[in-house]
Amino acid sequence: MNFFRGVMGGQTAGPQPSGAETIQKLCDRVASSTLLEDRRDAVRALKSLSKKYRMEVGTEAMDHLINILQTDRSDSEILGYALDTLYNVISNDEEEEQDESEDENAQKQADDLGTQFTEKFIQDPEHITLLLTLLEEFDFHVRWPGVKLLTALLKNQGVQVQGIILVSPMGVSRLMDLLADSREVIRNDGLLLLQHLTKGNAAIQKIVAFENAFERLLDIITEEGSSDGGIVVEDCLLLLLNLLKNNSSNQNFFKEGSYIQRMKPWFEVGDDNSGWSAQKVTNLHLMLQLVRVMVSPVNSPGATASCQKCMYQCGLLQQLCTILMATGVPADILTETINTVSEVIRGSQVNQDYFTSVNAPSNPPRPAIVVLLMSMVNERQPFVLRCAVLYCFQCFLYKNQKGQGEIVATLLPSTIDANSISAGQLLCGGLFSVDSLSNWCAAVALAHTLQDNLTQKEQLLRVQLATSLGKPPVSLLQQCTNILSQTKAEKGSKVQTRVGLLMLLCTWISNCPIAVTHFLHNQDNVPFLTAQISENLGEDERLVQGLCALLLGICIYYNDNSLENYTKEKLKQLIEKRIGKENFVEKLGFITKHELYSRAALKPQPVFPSPEQMLFDHEFTRLVKELEGLITKAVHKSSEEEKKEEEVKKTLEQHDNIVTQYKELIREQDVQIQELKEKVSSMTTQTEQLQATVSQQQSQIQQHKDQYNILKLKLGKENQSQSSQGDTQVNGLQTEELAQLREELEELRRQQKLLQTQLSEKDVQIDSLKSAAQAAEGPAGSDNTEILQELEALKNQVQTHLAEISHLKAERQELLRRAEAGVKPSDTAPPSDSSSDAAKAELENRLAAQTAEMERLKESRSGLEQQLAAATSTVAILQTEKSKLQTEVQESKKEQDDLLMLLADQDQKIHSLKQKLKDLGETVEDEDDLRDQTSDEDDEDED
Repeated sequence: MNFFRGVMGGQTAGPQPSGAETIQKLCDRVASSTLLEDRRDAVRALKSLSKKYRMEVGTEAMDHLINILQTDRSDSEILGYALDTLYNVISNDEEEEQDESEDENAQKQADDLGTQFTEKFIQDPEHITLLLTLLEEFDFHVRWPGVKLLTALLKNQGVQVQGIILVSPMGVSRLMDLLADSREVIRNDGLLLLQHLTKGNAAIQKIVAFENAFERLLDIITEEGSSDGGIVVEDCLLLLLNLLKNNSSNQNFFKEGSYIQRMKPWFEVGDDNSGWSAQKVTNLHLMLQLVRVMVSPVNSPGATASCQKCMYQCGLLQQLCTILMATGVPADILTETINTVSEVIRGSQVNQDYFTSVNAPSNPPRPAIVVLLMSMVNERQPFVLRCAVLYCFQCFLYKNQKGQGEIVATLLPSTIDANSISAGQLLCGGLFSVDSLSNWCAAVALAHTLQDNLTQKEQLLRVQLATSLGKPPVSLLQQCTNILSQTKAEKGSKVQTRVGLLMLLCTWISNCPIAVTHFLHNQDNVPFLTAQISENLGEDERLVQGLCALLLGICIYYNDNSLENYTKEKLKQLIEKRIGKENFVEKLGFITKHELYSRAALKPQPVFPSPEQMLFDHEFTRLVKELEGLITKAVHKSSEEEKKEEEVKKTLEQHDNIVTQYKELIREQDVQIQELKEKVSSMTTQTEQLQATVSQQQSQIQQHKDQYNILKLKLGKENQSQSSQGDTQVNGLQTEELAQLREELEELRRQQKLLQTQLSEKDVQIDSLKSAAQAAEGPAGSDNTEILQELEALKNQVQTHLAEISHLKAERQELLRRAEAGVKPSDTAPPSDSSSDAAKAELENRLAAQTAEMERLKESRSGLEQQLAAATSTVAILQTEKSKLQTEVQESKKEQDDLLMLLADQDQKIHSLKQKLKDLGETVEDEDDLRDQTSDEDDEDED
């Protein structure tokens, strides 16, 4: 123990060992001591020396410390000392303060130590796995230094450590448990650890997100006070940004999990917004960035539109607009809020319409758009705020033709209100202001009101401006060209104003021949452009020359040759004579070669380091990319090639018209086919229902047959007892049932009349089909005649069935007459034994005859159905081109099938009525009954 007292500051005799010697002895003691207490004291001593002797401890003791982590897992104290020592060696955050005399190289060497020791530690991936295992220990003295050590490793060698953790079983899940730790210091350092873990690694980001990270982080933000919270809220927001930025999978998971709705309370601000703390400003700034990540223009259009819709429905957009119009909000928060609202409404018609309705709390209320534009053209406002307002205006008009029309309408003479300030008036004021930045912003804003909107380009030609008293008004187009020539004549004029006006003119007249004609109608415009292009100017003027070349090229490409002096051919001759084609193309290329062009082409938001570098608009770079090649080809084309191209265009237009006609025809046929499919489906359903009805009726017939057989057996046994019963009671029952039978027979008569009417209609339809088939010409005429003959045969068979129905009707009337005669008391007498036997035999014969008749009708009906099916098939083969006629034949077949089914149903009802009469004891006579009765009388005469 004397050794440790010497190390820890005790007094010993003799010379003191150096730091390296002491560390070597401590490492030997860690490696060789068998007592846990000795090893613990040695590791504690190494920890105390690790900051001052970082190089020596890291070099000599790292392997021994890792061994301690592996072997002494049962003692949390020694584990904590070992982890703290490793953290001091690897981390660069707690370096001792350097003297001012030390140079930067020495500091850099110290920083490199952390990287070197990190590489040594992670040479064996099992060391990271061991560290992850130790993080499962709940002991504070183990878990906290373990979190700090892993964070330091990620800072120094993030990609390598991420790869090891990613393949480690349950590695990410173990780290996610840190967020649930009840000790805030561990939870907060766990947030920092997860920030470094998720940085730039999409796979780990997805795992963390699906480990319920969003729910936990949002809960922590709420518990900590949302925007009023401290540094912990900031750390949570930074981690959320890591998980969502450029990760479409996590963004979709965030939206589907309804987490966007939980962001709305973050932006609830009061009336008094003065005195915001720096931490609140930082938190709210990160929250706004989080909203922008979900609706960024770089995301897929579908995902962005879905998030925009959700933000409007949950009220988040409305809350942001409240901040936008609130007073006392810090300038940087207001700027970021404008940028956020811009991207929430960009390309979303519903959100853009809502933004139109937002008013500032002024007296009288003014639209938010007007208030923002007032800030944009005010040179006293901060530059970043003016850029944000311009971006908001661009996003409001993006794919919003309705909004473009509303802005242009404020400039038209019929809609100008002298008592209020409109957006159009502010833009014109900024366009002709003495401030070049206001000129540029207003020109770009006006260009966006015309983007991809031919109607508004033509409408803007109507705008007239009053220049001064006593002078006639001039058009807006003419005033823009006047300012161009004036700024060129003025010495020291800024390039920014001319660039903005040239971008506006190029956007205005592109793809608009009428605007081109208006521009060329001014005799000074073409000479001005050619003079600008042909001059040899300095570096600052090259961009203006390129834009002038682009404007002149647009006048050639979109020229409709309506002005005799400025046709396509004459303008090209002018270029060749005054400028030279090669020189013209070279000047045109100055635009895309400018250093600020590529920067503006990257993203829609106008972000510039300084006002002087604010030259290009993102949408204008797209227009240049589209037109540069077309204009170059147009300038080099000869008149013959122009004529050929015009002919080709006409041919293509004719071809397109033909294709359009065929598309319309195909579309109509598709509609007809769909309708026919629906009809077929409906008929199939009806057929299935009728088949089910037939099956049900057949089942009922079989049941009646079974009941008849049972009654037949009982009849012989009960006949005598039935004859001895009182006539009054029987006749009373028969009277009630016969009244019911009369009602049923009346219903059958009505059905019979209805069937006759339907048959008459079918006759008319068949005659109509026959006439149509005879009128059809072509090779199928003979086949059509055969089909009509078959249909005529079917008609005759239907008439035969009608005759049979009439015969059955006569029988029913006879039965009714006899039944009415049988219920009279004077005519009723007890039947004798011989007459009872005769009635029994007569009943059996009559029932058998009726059953045979029903079977015959069923077979006849089946034959008719087969014949109709064959006729229908033949019609389908021979007359496919006459689809309408075929449909009518099929409908006729269907109705005939229904008629046959009704006939079968009537047969069944007739049979049922006869059965009921026989059950009541009535004698039902027909041909078989009369024949049996005659035979019995002959036998009596012989006797």
